[in-house]
Amino acid sequence: MPMWTCDFANCQKPAVRNLGDCILCNRHLCSEHLQDDFHGCPKWEDADRYDPAARAAEAEELVELIKKVNTPALAARASHLRGGIPCSVPELHYDRATRSSVMGGMNYHIDISFHDGIQWIARVRRFNATSPPSTLRDYIIQSEVATLKFLEQTNVPTPKVFDFALDSVDNPVGVGYILMEKLQGKSLRWSAATQDQRRTVMEQLADVFIELSKYPFDLLGSLHCPDNFYVGSFARESLTDFAASGMRTMGPFKSLKEYHESPIRLILDLILRQEIYSEQAVDAYLIHRFLLDLVPIVLSQSVQDDQRYYLKHADDKGDHIMVDEDFNITGIIDWEWAHTAPPAQAFNSPIGLLPVGEFYQGKNNLGNNEVTFAHILEEKGIPTLARYVWKGRLQHRFSFCCGYDLTDWDGFLGLFQGLREAIKVDHSVDWDGWKSTALHRYREDTGLQLLLQRKGNLASGS
Repeated sequence: MPMWTCDFANCQKPAVRNLGDCILCNRHLCSEHLQDDFHGCPKWEDADRYDPAARAAEAEELVELIKKVNTPALAARASHLRGGIPCSVPELHYDRATRSSVMGGMNYHIDISFHDGIQWIARVRRFNATSPPSTLRDYIIQSEVATLKFLEQTNVPTPKVFDFALDSVDNPVGVGYILMEKLQGKSLRWSAATQDQRRTVMEQLADVFIELSKYPFDLLGSLHCPDNFYVGSFARESLTDFAASGMRTMGPFKSLKEYHESPIRLILDLILRQEIYSEQAVDAYLIHRFLLDLVPIVLSQSVQDDQRYYLKHADDKGDHIMVDEDFNITGIIDWEWAHTAPPAQAFNSPIGLLPVGEFYQGKNNLGNNEVTFAHILEEKGIPTLARYVWKGRLQHRFSFCCGYDLTDWDGFLGLFQGLREAIKVDHSVDWDGWKSTALHRYREDTGLQLLLQRKGNLASGS
């Protein structure tokens, strides 16, 4: 059983993850029915047609979501949790002009204002064609709550969680939600910050790294139960499979080898099942077959620790950091998908510090912000954490290449060249040369043989 079955009439084929998720017509489509002959929605490259359609689809999605929210029940629940202190919830309506203040790519936020001045938000999951199935969505919500509850016991600045509920007939609010503290400040815009402001942020971010390093775990996975902080399976769509028996999550793992290999093996399997990379199946298979071979080399060249793992934010581009006008960090948000990771990953430089242009060109030198961050950690007397930043480029390369969106082909070519340069394997050839070598190297691989046979059948029209 795939994550989704194709929504085209009378089709039972597996829908293609990501590429087959159309937010415009809100359908999941298989490799055949996402083609232009069957699927008429404009593509994002055609901005004149796509952008108005995307705006209309978003409005329809949010209007339907808002209809489900029982705001009096939400206010009553919040008031009850604070011993009866009255609160108010604004009338909800979709307004594109103010959308960025109440929603992101995954969630819709509802303000809750108490009469004594305290402010909360209700964090509600959006639901469209890009959303995971309900069982996986609920698992991710529970993991996020567990992560935030754990972080409340540390000195990492995060919003306090007061309550949560999943979608169910017994939920009077009508939708699943997380009730949490509303943090002051605004999302960090790294590109708009001066060097002094950036250093202010990095000084505090180093303190966050130091704090997280005090809490080791013995398993690799995501925190699961909000009541006791054990590490369970990974809470992420890309690390989840579905079978006739239902959802099959991945992990937790004790072994670094298993931690690195299992996601790649799942990707290879999904390629063969036509659930991902349907338009570049052979290329994607060769890439990930190669990545699988690289795991022992990556592990041997990475700075590792003695089987202790640490909590890692999974989307550290920079906008997960809230800052005040003086660029003091008021909180770190968006902890869905967080997981424990080996220190070489957990304490590598955040993605937001990467020199983006050079990184995507395949250059493996650290950027100025990364160098500054490493020096700050050293100045704070923690050279072990600084070492993970200094030696971290290979980890970035490997992580980015695994599961990368190949529709950004030019971006991938730079990343892949940089990986091969970093690891000194097949680094002297371009893509065409590498692909020719890989086709020969993996010629006995049964999965590759199947894909080449399919490709030949399509070319011949059989």
